[in-house]
Amino acid sequence: MLNIHVDKTVPIEFRQVVRAYRKVRRGGKAAGIDGESWTDFEKKTEKNLYVIWNRLSSGSYHPQALREVEIPKKDGKKRKLGIPTLRDRIAQQVVKEYMEERIDKLFHENSYGYRPLKSAQQAVEQVRKNSYKYDWVIDMDIQKFFDEIDHELMLKAVSHVIEEKWVNMYVKRWLEMPVEKADGTLEERKGKGTPQGGVISPLLANLYLHFTFDLWMTRHYPEVSFVRYADDIVVHCKSKGEAEGVLEAIKERLKEVKLEIKKEKTRIAYCKDYRRKEAHEIVKFEFLGFSFQPRARKSNINDKLYTAFTAEISQTNQKKLRGVIREIKEFKNTTLEITDIADSLNSKLRGWINYYGVYSKRSLRVTLSHVEWRLLKWVRKKYRLGWRKAAGKLAIIKEQYPKLFYHWEVGLC
Repeated sequence: MLNIHVDKTVPIEFRQVVRAYRKVRRGGKAAGIDGESWTDFEKKTEKNLYVIWNRLSSGSYHPQALREVEIPKKDGKKRKLGIPTLRDRIAQQVVKEYMEERIDKLFHENSYGYRPLKSAQQAVEQVRKNSYKYDWVIDMDIQKFFDEIDHELMLKAVSHVIEEKWVNMYVKRWLEMPVEKADGTLEERKGKGTPQGGVISPLLANLYLHFTFDLWMTRHYPEVSFVRYADDIVVHCKSKGEAEGVLEAIKERLKEVKLEIKKEKTRIAYCKDYRRKEAHEIVKFEFLGFSFQPRARKSNINDKLYTAFTAEISQTNQKKLRGVIREIKEFKNTTLEITDIADSLNSKLRGWINYYGVYSKRSLRVTLSHVEWRLLKWVRKKYRLGWRKAAGKLAIIKEQYPKLFYHWEVGLC
């Protein structure tokens, strides 16, 4: 057992580092610029955690540069992520938890992103309720938010809510971490940006928008309502004129805090339904994977159809899920058993159904029919059957094992 009694200038305990390690260990596996994997790290877990703790608690911890990777966005462009080393993820988690315990209670009740006891489903539900009460919605998108966060304003916000100088010191070091590009060159931060991919970045983003948006909206426009999930924001207004005025004011406010609206993705939408029948070209908006728009619904009283403004999985996310289903490698391997496919797929199915199936299962059922199609093709190839016999065999399997796949179990097939 290591001797963990050393002189400290920072009030961090070894158990906090251990807890942070266990937390981030369950997350991503991608290595940072040092190439260290979890397998490498865990050859000497206790010693490595001790080194991190010793440096953090003495104030001598300095992060390495971030490794930049690019992932595709829905619009075909690339999103840049900054991948910290495994050790830096642990260190960031320690400070994040220390900060979160002290500042989360300050955040606005309608800020839902990356917070304890808050979820995307709660945010979507609040938007659904607001869309029934308010006729108009500002669907906002902030241009390159994480890349544009101003370091001076960020550090001012941190020092306002956290007195400890060592917290501000470490936040400053993480904000200033350079980025190693794919060609090996280092790019300096130049006073702005917090990396998407950093453990502490979501908390810092929430703190930044708490001061620059949430409190400002509450103070200047208490009559409107908003829902924010990180930088994904919708604002609910009573009238079109009010929405237009609030949007212009938000644009000016964001300029003051060195941010900018993404014009092509920001719009005012009308929540059209059987009660609200004004003419407006935009009657739809998307939020956290759901499309809110007018849809035909059947009355529970007399079975008549009426127009409701409701949420369903968006077309964009239906396409995304179909792409994931198409790329599942187990469907291409006929040496496997169908139970192997179920073991691999059920966690995805459970997550999709539990999230997207909350409001309407109709569109989700159509999307999940692609799973059935891939299963049918797999059965046909594995057993060398024609289409009709393969369909019959799959039906027998489903009858014998109705809970084998999660979408079978809940009737979404």
